[in-house]
Amino acid sequence: MKPYIIIISGKAKVGKDTTANFIKEYCDNHQLKAINLQYSSYIKMYAKEIINWDGLENDKPREFLQNLGEYIRTNINKYFFINRIIEDILVYRKFYDVITISDARLIEELDIIKEKFPSTIKLNIQRPNFNPYHSLKEENHPTEHDLDNYPNFDYIIHNDSSLEDLKQNINKILENNINIERCD
Repeated sequence: MKPYIIIISGKAKVGKDTTANFIKEYCDNHQLKAINLQYSSYIKMYAKEIINWDGLENDKPREFLQNLGEYIRTNINKYFFINRIIEDILVYRKFYDVITISDARLIEELDIIKEKFPSTIKLNIQRPNFNPYHSLKEENHPTEHDLDNYPNFDYIIHNDSSLEDLKQNINKILENNINIERCD
């Protein structure tokens, strides 16, 4: 059923956004409309207001964002961000053939979307032997390790060579899963 939903997960700086961009490029080349959503977009919006963050990646206040997300999940609603993404999907599905979510970090962020939209593809990007240089506190946050032993990914891609190899791996997955005629 339209749209195709692809959830991209992985640790910091493994290539999740790059993967979403490759999916968009594939869709553009096949006359499909694609949009990328992020669970973190809501946290980032709040951070821009609360601490006057400029939104730039090189200035990202990772620890603040992690703590804010944890505060919201603990004190407001455990599924706050998941519910917001579901609402966004319900709006965008009328206008897009493919929806990616490029920053799943928690088991619920995968499983609840898959439960709500059964044809969802759960994709994990791994980058062996890569150290994104976070503090120990940031590395120990659940968003950095909750999916370490998750057994239900549809695909795991090792992003350990070139960007072209990553792109080819993504394209193979899309060719095997997206029925272009169905999107017309």
